[in-house]
Amino acid sequence: MPPLPIIIDCDPGIDDAIALAMTIASIELDLVAVTTTYGNVGIEKTTKNALRILQSFDSNAPVYVGAHQAILGEAINAAAYHGPNGMEAPGLQESTRKPEHKHAVTFLIDELMQRPDKLTVVALGPLTNIALALRLEPRITGRINRIVLMGGSPDYGNDSPSAEFNMLCDPYAAQIVLASGIPIDMFGLNVTHKVIATPAEIAAIRKIGNASSTIVADMIGFFESVYVKRYGFAGAALHDPCTIAFLLQPQLFQMKAMHVEVDTNLGLNFGRTVSDIWGLTGRTKNVNLAMDVDSGGFFDLLRSRLSLLN
Repeated sequence: MPPLPIIIDCDPGIDDAIALAMTIASIELDLVAVTTTYGNVGIEKTTKNALRILQSFDSNAPVYVGAHQAILGEAINAAAYHGPNGMEAPGLQESTRKPEHKHAVTFLIDELMQRPDKLTVVALGPLTNIALALRLEPRITGRINRIVLMGGSPDYGNDSPSAEFNMLCDPYAAQIVLASGIPIDMFGLNVTHKVIATPAEIAAIRKIGNASSTIVADMIGFFESVYVKRYGFAGAALHDPCTIAFLLQPQLFQMKAMHVEVDTNLGLNFGRTVSDIWGLTGRTKNVNLAMDVDSGGFFDLLRSRLSLLN
């Protein structure tokens, strides 16, 4: 089979970097481009980080700069988790490349409308770029094979009592995307908090012994300290790489179709994803939601792909 063409919309971010590394190492995937958004840190830093990651892991995929804040409201960030630069990774090269001149939203529309084949969009940050593209050119709904996104949770939040960070960044954009009719596979905190990089997992990654595995182990080590201190976890939760693992080995995940909406009412539930697990509303099942994961299988896959990099 030919490789699956994908665009990754992201806000690097440590776990974004690991997702990109897995993608670059996988011949099953064709990374057409990377579009950047605000999120973990500001747009200038996420773009710089994307370029550093691609250069360090030997990818020539173009990078397009996107939205710098939500459709409504001020930008928030997760620098407390990822560090002030969003990427505490001394082994990453400084990029000699520049981003493309075209805006990410314009690129998404042009690429989707001009290609003879459909694209899969992998969304690892706030959904602002994708929502803006859908509003500017609704016909792209028929040009997207599916959206595979990290975000939300059917139970609790991580950046508010009820909302996951990516959804909280721009609930209005998230609701536009979820209501678009595009097939969506969603990986929320209920599953990503089961993919924990413990010290033993970090040591196993470091043992691979190449430059890329050392970079990844160093990044996860920084991430780990934050998760242990803030949540009492046994290690770092690897959220974003779940999307790539799903594209490569979907059998690692248990999925369930259901209706999901995002609460856009200001208050404690702002940004919460409301998941109709039992089908009580009778509304259209618009999301394939991850319900469980084979964590051991995930880390086997991660190590096998990192071993293919330099």
